[in-house]
Amino acid sequence: MRFDYDLFVIGGGSGGVRAGRIAAGHGAKTAMAEEYRMGGTCVIRGCVPKKLMVYASHFGELAEDAAGYGWTFGEHSFDWPTLISNKDKEINRLESAYAGTMARAGVEVFKARAHLADPHTIAMPGIGRTLTAKHILVATGGSPVRPASLEGVEHTITSNEVFDLPEMPRRIVIMGGGYIAVEFAGIFHGLGAQVTQIYRGPKFLRGFDDDLRDGLARAMTARGIDLRLDTKVKRIERHGDLRRVILEDGSAIDADQVLIALGRDPNVQGLGLDKVGISQKANGAIIVDEYSTTSVPHIYAVGDVTDRLALTPVAIAEGHAFADTVFGGKARKADHTNVATAVFSQPPIGTIGLGEQDALAKGHRLDIYMAEFRPMFHTMTGRAEKVMMKLVVDADSDRMLGVHILGSDAAEIIQAVAIAVKMGATKADFDATVAVHPTAGEELVTMRQKTRSGITL
Repeated sequence: MRFDYDLFVIGGGSGGVRAGRIAAGHGAKTAMAEEYRMGGTCVIRGCVPKKLMVYASHFGELAEDAAGYGWTFGEHSFDWPTLISNKDKEINRLESAYAGTMARAGVEVFKARAHLADPHTIAMPGIGRTLTAKHILVATGGSPVRPASLEGVEHTITSNEVFDLPEMPRRIVIMGGGYIAVEFAGIFHGLGAQVTQIYRGPKFLRGFDDDLRDGLARAMTARGIDLRLDTKVKRIERHGDLRRVILEDGSAIDADQVLIALGRDPNVQGLGLDKVGISQKANGAIIVDEYSTTSVPHIYAVGDVTDRLALTPVAIAEGHAFADTVFGGKARKADHTNVATAVFSQPPIGTIGLGEQDALAKGHRLDIYMAEFRPMFHTMTGRAEKVMMKLVVDADSDRMLGVHILGSDAAEIIQAVAIAVKMGATKADFDATVAVHPTAGEELVTMRQKTRSGITL
């Protein structure tokens, strides 16, 4: 059978773009369909614009901190429309860069919604095109959860809309306890909003080390964020421009906006997966093997739509490995172990490997090293903010199982530390490393006193 393309990619996000570019580089005739904007969630309404807004939220605090170093500034103010306009310019530039990358690689891009008409056929009814491909890659990412069971959910926004609000809310309620929720709590607080964050569980950031979770909660509360854990929302009302959040205990919180940040679901609606027999999890995620192959051997999936590790660099790694395997003649699996990650909360988190609780659950006997200290920067600002660093060490092998940092520059530090952990470094290797002084990161190689020793479940 002759096909129009060797590979057709559905979805122009980070994973799909990497897969398409590498496949084309291996000589595959490649096409892609993207219904919205090139770059996907991360570039358009995720990691990139969020990080720009994190930067913006720091300036008010930095202006206050400058006084401790002898600087005096005049009156200053923040203008939301300026931030959004400049953010849009950068996102437009990046989108053009992604489109240019595809063009230079020889990948044909269709601005259209695509679905599977049969195992080798892709239909794009919006532009009246139907094409065939020998191999198909689904890389459609995820979409924000908006629970239909929540009364008044129509009065809320999600991370899709928060980047384009016409004006900044002076009061905002954020529902959720993951990356997006804690990051936007810090962003809006830093920009001057009154922030209430609500989470139904006793600790947010599920899956992270408990000491980091507790430390961040304390820091956010100290900054003035109204953090309400073990709290559930009953309904949301709208009265003109006002949103009123009614809690299960009967109390109410008034706000200008309510941001729902309750996670993301795989974006699989209308893809025609059932028509071609692709197996899915209960939440709709596409089931794949270690080579990203679905239950239909010539159809593959990478990124958040597979619900493995929902991180942009992971999607890129999966897409690259897929292209090398199918078109490059070298079978390669994306490695999902010891993947470093950062939460751009305020203060931020950087982490790699196992947290203490997960390491114990896996049967390790542990030595724990912890340090909490005031960073040098704040010795002259008057702020009480602390840095926390934690090492989770296998007591029998001395191998570093996890490194966890809460504090300024945590994301930058953990990127370098991740190399050592990935290579199997031991606590002795860390101890043998000469410190860089004066830095916060030197604490990672100077901790000698065990906080807890030989602990097991």
